[in-house]
Amino acid sequence: MAMASIKASSVATLLLLVLISLNGLEAQAPPPTAPGLSYTFYRTTCPRLETIIRQQLQTVFNSDIGQAAGLLRLHFHDCFVQGCDASVLLDGSASGPSEKSAIPNLTLRAEAFVIIENLRRLVHNACNRTVSCADITALAARDAVFLSGGPNYSIPLGRRDGLNFATTNVTLANLPAPFANTTTLLNSLALKGFDPTDVVALSGGHTIGRAQCTSFESRLFPARDPTMDQTFFNNLRTTCPVRNTTNTTFMDIRSPNVFDNRYYVDLMNRQGLFTSDQDLYTDSRTRGIVTNFAINQTLFFQNFVNSMIKMSQLGVLTGTQGEIRANCSRRNANDLFILPGMENNDDEKVASY
Repeated sequence: MAMASIKASSVATLLLLVLISLNGLEAQAPPPTAPGLSYTFYRTTCPRLETIIRQQLQTVFNSDIGQAAGLLRLHFHDCFVQGCDASVLLDGSASGPSEKSAIPNLTLRAEAFVIIENLRRLVHNACNRTVSCADITALAARDAVFLSGGPNYSIPLGRRDGLNFATTNVTLANLPAPFANTTTLLNSLALKGFDPTDVVALSGGHTIGRAQCTSFESRLFPARDPTMDQTFFNNLRTTCPVRNTTNTTFMDIRSPNVFDNRYYVDLMNRQGLFTSDQDLYTDSRTRGIVTNFAINQTLFFQNFVNSMIKMSQLGVLTGTQGEIRANCSRRNANDLFILPGMENNDDEKVASY
């Protein structure tokens, strides 16, 4: 039996959905820890690492909770492209444009890069250069979830920073577009070891944050995407009255700054923003997972945590691989050409946002 919407006030609808979900989904077992990573990696070398990061991010989010979505998205875009090696943080060089310059990364929040560098400075001041930018980025994403209302969980640490950024073509090939359908998402993420439950759970990251009109305007022009709710369409056309506007809107209209399961309720009401969102409910292969997450936030949280831990271990560098950068935006080798004291000046320049 297909259902077009879920009403928070309708007990009957909720009960019916619960009955449907008896065929549903159980939380997956926690993923294994990648070789070289550990949940206690910095116990002796930087025991206050997680406290430093969480306290600083609490201050940041108290001023602007919107930065939480920016940090979560930054981690996604790092890990999906040549693994969680902080390559997305690197500036371009004579060898070519950086990952930052690729079209999918142009809408990454500039403040997210600044926040990561500020965290790096605080951590290295406390523990010397023992913690990688890749680990700091992973922890920042974890705390972005928790401090905006999501689950609290641990992640394995010990990543090293990559020495090179990916090419534009590699970046484009590994970041599914917002207009991708479910088949494209499933096929793309299957190559990285993700199953349909992972795909739907990770898509739940869209429960916080904003998106530019250009990311979904193909659903508005020249006419309404028939899978989109009419009232939702009308409101979006007010925000995005013409093509190519830089206006933005929330990705979850019900609780845009809270990490919860309302994103899935949006999909059941045909109020998903991107094609890649709404098609998860349209497609029969993933509709049941969306339904289960919409009626059971605990189940969503459990699966999101497992999928995030899995994602955060994609292609990690460990041991003597890579390096631990002294500045997240450039390789250490580049510091040979920096005069003493210049790095501190750079830190001061990026410390405000």
